[in-house]
Amino acid sequence: MTQPFPLPPIQLFERLQVTDGLLMNADRWRLAHEYHRQRQNVHYQSLNQPGIVCGLGVQVMPAPADVPVGYRDGRWIQVQPGIAIDLAGNPIIVPQAETYRIAAETSATEPVMVYLVVSYVDPEKLRRKETTEILKETFRIDERLSPPGEMEVELCRILLQPGTVQLEVPTDVFFPKLNQLDLRYRTQARSRPEAVVRIAQLTHRDPEYARSFSHLSYLLQSIPGLYPAMAGVSEVSQLNLSDSSQAAASAYDLLFLTGKESLAFNQQEFEILKSYLETGGVLLVDARPDTPALIESTLALAQQLGSPLEDIKRLNRHHPLRTQPFLFAALPSINQQSVHLGYGGGIILTVGNLSAAWGLDEKLSLSRETIRSAQELGINILHFAWQRRQLTQLLRSESTPTPTTPTPSRSQKLKASLYEKL
Repeated sequence: MTQPFPLPPIQLFERLQVTDGLLMNADRWRLAHEYHRQRQNVHYQSLNQPGIVCGLGVQVMPAPADVPVGYRDGRWIQVQPGIAIDLAGNPIIVPQAETYRIAAETSATEPVMVYLVVSYVDPEKLRRKETTEILKETFRIDERLSPPGEMEVELCRILLQPGTVQLEVPTDVFFPKLNQLDLRYRTQARSRPEAVVRIAQLTHRDPEYARSFSHLSYLLQSIPGLYPAMAGVSEVSQLNLSDSSQAAASAYDLLFLTGKESLAFNQQEFEILKSYLETGGVLLVDARPDTPALIESTLALAQQLGSPLEDIKRLNRHHPLRTQPFLFAALPSINQQSVHLGYGGGIILTVGNLSAAWGLDEKLSLSRETIRSAQELGINILHFAWQRRQLTQLLRSESTPTPTTPTPSRSQKLKASLYEKL
């Protein structure tokens, strides 16, 4: 998983027009060299993501002997030498170990999360001007009480306990406790994925709507290992159409919905969903075989929206849901029941409790092959959602909605096909 690091601004470069007799001064020299620096940074930012390149380990250390007695406590750490690159493509080089004291005030009752970050410093923007001809690009180490900003690279985070703080090395690096250094969320510098997909789970009146929420996170976690060209935003959001707008819904490539009761949208919710689908969004409804109300209402919703669902068996055999990035001849089986899939107009209906196999079941009984096949089909769905949204946005503007024409017969065919298999 990742966060959606922004791309560089779309703007033209400016460079110095060189002619015979050009008088060189400081401003022109700076402009000439700044042009090459900007091109280099835009090239990096276009193809890569910021993060740590090497080193920059964080260690607990005793208080230095030369600090005042009042600061000789258990809050001292040492950042090891290393290299990072920020969002703009600026190299952050820490050439030697740096000592730092965590100064954040702790609450009397609640733990406080502290983020230790490093950032690039342009020496020309410092208030203190260097008097030498050579300027060294440098860095700054800070602590934050909120997640790092776009131009900062996280080194570690620490959940400080209330009261006296005594920093510690974690006994288990995968499950650090209070006052222990947590390095799990450090971002490594890497190639930018082709696609970053954003997901939200629709909240509604069905009490079982959230039963697969944790499994969505498992699916996102599987993406880097199974299909590195795509990434999922780290946090799965929750969206309530009754309290949202079209703009809020349009922030996501895919909306996920499950449960067992019939779908019921009021006029406002229906219009938001309709607009969302017309602008390229995808609604994924994952139904168990024993939830006919949810299945029937999804088919009816697609019919009402003018794009009846078609069984995947009757879609083009090269349809991206079947072929990209993983190839499926037959869909996977979950607990000895085959998954069935219907699609139309941005709505995907899966029957077979597909999402239950994206993660760990309570009894830990699902085989590795079942989980892997379910995750690969899930990645096909995410990839399809991202691609549909991108292509739709490139072809249309918000002022030109695409009309749809209902075709009732195909909806009835899918409904019969799905129930025929249950």
